[in-house]
Amino acid sequence: MHGVMGKPPGAAGDTGGVATSKTMLLMLVAMTGVAPISLYLLVPALPVLATTFGRDISIAQMTVSLFMVGIACSQIIMGPLSDRFGRRPVLLCGLALMVAASVGCIFAETLPQLIAARFLQALGGATGMVVSRAIIRDLYSRERISSMISLVIAVMMIAQMLSPLTGGLLETAFGWRAIFYLITAASLTITVGIAIMLPETRRERAAGSSFRRDIGGLITSRAFIGYALCQVLASQIIFTFAGGGPYIVVTQMGRTSAEYGAWFATTGFAYLVGNLFCVRFAPRYQLEKLIWFGLALQLGGSLLNLVWSLAGTNQAPSILFGTQMIVMFANAFVMSNSAAGALSVRPEAAGTASGAMGFLQMGIGSLVSQFGAYLGGHSATTLPLTAAIFAISIACASTMIFIVPRRKVIVSEKVEKEQRRL
Repeated sequence: MHGVMGKPPGAAGDTGGVATSKTMLLMLVAMTGVAPISLYLLVPALPVLATTFGRDISIAQMTVSLFMVGIACSQIIMGPLSDRFGRRPVLLCGLALMVAASVGCIFAETLPQLIAARFLQALGGATGMVVSRAIIRDLYSRERISSMISLVIAVMMIAQMLSPLTGGLLETAFGWRAIFYLITAASLTITVGIAIMLPETRRERAAGSSFRRDIGGLITSRAFIGYALCQVLASQIIFTFAGGGPYIVVTQMGRTSAEYGAWFATTGFAYLVGNLFCVRFAPRYQLEKLIWFGLALQLGGSLLNLVWSLAGTNQAPSILFGTQMIVMFANAFVMSNSAAGALSVRPEAAGTASGAMGFLQMGIGSLVSQFGAYLGGHSATTLPLTAAIFAISIACASTMIFIVPRRKVIVSEKVEKEQRRL
């Protein structure tokens, strides 16, 4: 991993000495992963929660669904706040809220209390998700952003993939409250570590800057709209397949839930490998070229799966998931590089840009996941689901027409490099 570049213009404090590559990577992974890992830790304990509190499993499921709503709300709130007040204070306040909410989860006596505490837990913990992308934009040059995002995602995914197993073991050995003891300890440790090691990285804002001006500058930028839509639409492929996959594998193919979990892990592995490749190639190739590479491969993989569906040959998990692995490998290139492009449009409003992308990604994703579940549960073949994924791939590729012409990108890159040199 390459080190952090020199002090960004207007950044508060000295970031050069403390932001060593390993230290910064550790903090970025920790602040990014604390919310999603907390989400998946509790999933294996949902049946136990329903039994313990004497409620239907659908009510217990709200500890997960409202957690996702909290993540979405946090993105749109905390991003602009970090542009206004700085990355460090907003991040520390958000994580402090997560610590307090995690303690509330431990002592919850009713399921509604637990659900409310989980919402607040997500609202605070997801601050790290949105602020981490803004910090990456603060510290790294445009050509380094996508590789750093990919590196953080790759490391985080390893821990995230182990989260359900860890949660299940904790619940079996010590009870469901042990999960929240772990989350409380982890979030408190991360908060203290960031308070000690992370300096303020936000760039100095121009006079008259405001949330309204930041939003106005972003939504009137063809480049931001193109990059952001590309990133958000690419993420919907994940939500669609995750929503419909269980019904296809278990109901249509007659396999067990455990088999589905094993097959679904292969797509996560492909996404992880794609991010690792992006880490390697992002510094060497132009951001737009990597996006187009990912879009072409993503479109090709989704088309292949659609053809298999039309031919009726992907009614076996090996073919369905094997082809989807191609899509997920490509998806990593599209998402990380398009996110890097969106964050680079207005570096001083990186928090607002990050929050807008995160909010749309999670908000639309919750609806698309339900749509994917409907397609998988109300059809006898894989065709509706694979057709939907192919359609999303086409829509994702079509957003490239909104991107700023190549000539303007070159100019903006030269201007930024000159600013950093000065």
